Amino acid sequence: MSTTIATPSQTILNDRWDVVISNTIVKTGLGFGVGVIASVLLFKRRAFPVWLGVGFGLGRGYSEGDAIFRSPAGVRTVKA
Repeated sequence: MSTTIATPSQTILNDRWDVVISNTIVKTGLGFGVGVIASVLLFKRRAFPVWLGVGFGLGRGYSEGDAIFRSPAGVRTVKA
């Protein structure tokens, strides 16, 4: 049975990926929820507000993920 020890760079990368994926899921879910509410209340149950909200959520998650990987500290601190 061999145990592998993660190097500090792998740990930092894994922590950043965890933040990016969870952030994208949350933003997409919020966009979906806002789109559903807008669709029901304002647009006579059409589908485009839902897709628009999901698109905004995915785009926001992507842009924040890009910022996390490009900056040395990330948008927010990632505790190791």
